[in-house]
Amino acid sequence: MSTNYFSLHCAFRHILVSTINFLFIFLGISNLAIGQGPSEKRENESAFFSDLINLESTADQVFRYTTTLENNSSNPQVYELITELPKGWYAAFKTRGKQFTSIKVDGGSKETITLELHPSHEAQPSKYSIPVTARSDNESIRLDLEAVISGTHKLEISTPTGRLNGKIIEGQRKEIQLVVKNTASLDLEDVILTSKAPPKWSVVFEPSKIDNLSPGETENVIAILTVPDKTIAGDYMTTFTAKNANTSDQAVFRMSVVTSLTSGLLGGTVILITIAIVYFLIRKYGRR
Repeated sequence: MSTNYFSLHCAFRHILVSTINFLFIFLGISNLAIGQGPSEKRENESAFFSDLINLESTADQVFRYTTTLENNSSNPQVYELITELPKGWYAAFKTRGKQFTSIKVDGGSKETITLELHPSHEAQPSKYSIPVTARSDNESIRLDLEAVISGTHKLEISTPTGRLNGKIIEGQRKEIQLVVKNTASLDLEDVILTSKAPPKWSVVFEPSKIDNLSPGETENVIAILTVPDKTIAGDYMTTFTAKNANTSDQAVFRMSVVTSLTSGLLGGTVILITIAIVYFLIRKYGRR
């Protein structure tokens, strides 16, 4: 009796172990098949992809992504391109040099599409997710892009007081105090000072170039403006520009030219002499 019980117990144990192993194997194969299913591309499923999905630049630059839209169905489809952008950003889709919002792709064909992304000038350094969707009547395909803002380049040029006007006597020169400030988050290198003045006027900057300007830093610059002799009195505009390879700014300065005392006296003398000559001629020949 004891022997039969032991044999029966061993047989039951062997069957139980075999059953459990079978269940583990079966469930493992099922899970593997289920796990692989979504990653396998369904037949005739279209595609929307880009070789580079992550780009890094500054907020004042344009991010350009080259994407490919494949219509793997047998019929042509019209796709609408949609982006979800942060506030203040702007996107443009282009192909063959033309901008569009919807595009027709023949069945079994593909189109190369350039996405130009313009960040907001106020965008802070960070990584931004840019979902892009190509949607037709039959399907919707999503492409996830990333734009990394490393910082911004921006500067300002003005005067210490903000006043952009003054007076100068013709034939003389005047020193104008200017301030150049880095208002962004990245260093500015090789900032050049230039000007656009009326004909025959001259402008010399001291210094004429700023090698480096850290964020928040300012640099004082003197613009020496020279007005030629015999300049007609009036208001004249001179534009001062500070720029480098990444950004620029301008300040338009209004200069009022006045006549010198010597020129005024000379002009008055000429007028008086002219009046005297006319009076003499009238007195002399007017009696006849």
